[in-house]
Amino acid sequence: MSDNIKKLKLIYKPFIIMAIIFISGYTFLNWLILIELELFSLKGFIIKFGLPFTLPWILVLVWLRPKIRVLKLTKGNGNLPFLYQFVAILTIIIPTIIAQEYIETASGKLTAIQSVSEINNQDKTKYYQITNFYIDKMNIGVNTTFDVSGKHSNRFNMHIYIAMPIFESINDTINSHCLIWYGKEYFRSISNKLEEEEKEEKYQEFAYQSQIDFANFDPSQFVYLDRIGNTEDRDGLIGAAKKSIKFDPNYQTILLPINEPFENRNGNKFEWIFGALGIGAIIFLIMLFIPKFDEKELKKLESGKPIKDENLTNFIDSLKPKEGYFITPILIYINIIIFIIMVVSGLGFVSFKGQDLLIWGANYAPSTINGEWWRLLTSTFLHGGLMHLLFNMYGLLFVGIFLEPVLGKTKFLTSYLIAGVLASIASLWWYDATVSVGASGAIFGMYGLFLSLMLTKKFHAKFSKSFLMSTIIFVGFNLLMGLTGGIDNAAHIGGLFSGFIIGLILTPILKKRRKKRKKRW
Repeated sequence: MSDNIKKLKLIYKPFIIMAIIFISGYTFLNWLILIELELFSLKGFIIKFGLPFTLPWILVLVWLRPKIRVLKLTKGNGNLPFLYQFVAILTIIIPTIIAQEYIETASGKLTAIQSVSEINNQDKTKYYQITNFYIDKMNIGVNTTFDVSGKHSNRFNMHIYIAMPIFESINDTINSHCLIWYGKEYFRSISNKLEEEEKEEKYQEFAYQSQIDFANFDPSQFVYLDRIGNTEDRDGLIGAAKKSIKFDPNYQTILLPINEPFENRNGNKFEWIFGALGIGAIIFLIMLFIPKFDEKELKKLESGKPIKDENLTNFIDSLKPKEGYFITPILIYINIIIFIIMVVSGLGFVSFKGQDLLIWGANYAPSTINGEWWRLLTSTFLHGGLMHLLFNMYGLLFVGIFLEPVLGKTKFLTSYLIAGVLASIASLWWYDATVSVGASGAIFGMYGLFLSLMLTKKFHAKFSKSFLMSTIIFVGFNLLMGLTGGIDNAAHIGGLFSGFIIGLILTPILKKRRKKRKKRW
């Protein structure tokens, strides 16, 4: 049997089957549980992007990664194994995301009704055509929200949500509360590097242009209406509806106008599901044909014996609390659990809004200084989004592996918490009114402590030399990224210096403990 045939049999065919099962299985469960039966509700972003982006990583790392090891990819070829895994993951992720968009629009039914009151008196559908209606532009509600996005939070996003009551006729606007709302959004994104005064100027310009556009806007010009699901936009529009005198908390259905034929709602999504899967599958196939087999690893795979992935095993082991390394994984778990609770609560996935972070305990000068000092600590266990959490937990894992065994549980935890609080105080001193969250201040404190112990020769000379440069690069890179905007460098620097000082204080204590151990021996 030729090598290429073996690759098809051992790697490619199982991977394609796995990809198809995941894409179709996830899409079917989404349709059955969330769309058809409506057993519970999750944020649309989590269903359409969050889980399709996260779950394939687990599949590929656990199942496909050991199989890729049979290829000769490591010697002299850089990090090619990761490239193969990344292509495989994208081959699953992209079609899955497109499939969720397709299943939502394709399964949505169009219901023709005479008046808006009928919407609440029959089974809900996604799309509606209404014969008799009046959209009230006088009793609107307006809600303005802000958030950040992009790499290193480099974009500052402004949203103006407008909710307009929909009545059967103009006569109903006198005494009636609104049963159904008509939504409209204005959006603009600017650089987050701008000063606060410049942002305010850009916002005023945006608000003025939106007001002009809304004055000329005719809400009755639409083909059909789309009942918006559990999304960030719906939250913004509900917030707008609450500011209208016609708001009734018992009726919170939001409809969005669609100005194209109903038959065009799916676009080319169905074709692109197969197109994206096909393109990814072809690229992965070509990549498989290039390298040769690692005969030693191939024999292990063909023998049917389970292949041990030492890197994955070591990573999993680093997440298990054990003697001499207990606090670091516990801190990682606490941060992850808090993040998951926030996601399940519907606050977001990739990023959270500043207002939500404030409610959960973010550091914010006007609130903290006025008696809510607990924010100095709680803010160190909150994160602004998924990437923020992942980068911080990686940094904590790296430094904790080496530092906690040296300090011990009590000293490590105490140093971590003190550095985190001092970092929050530094942020408070530097910023007048900025929402600050993240474990990075405390983690920078651990790196500062790590640096002080290396410089005072607490670690072996060879170890210090190899890891000193890595630590300096990590710290320097993060501080430089902070200069691009959207990152709390005050907390980073405050944590770094406080940790360094803590390290200098602990050095003589650690040396005494080391001498006592030598005497016992």
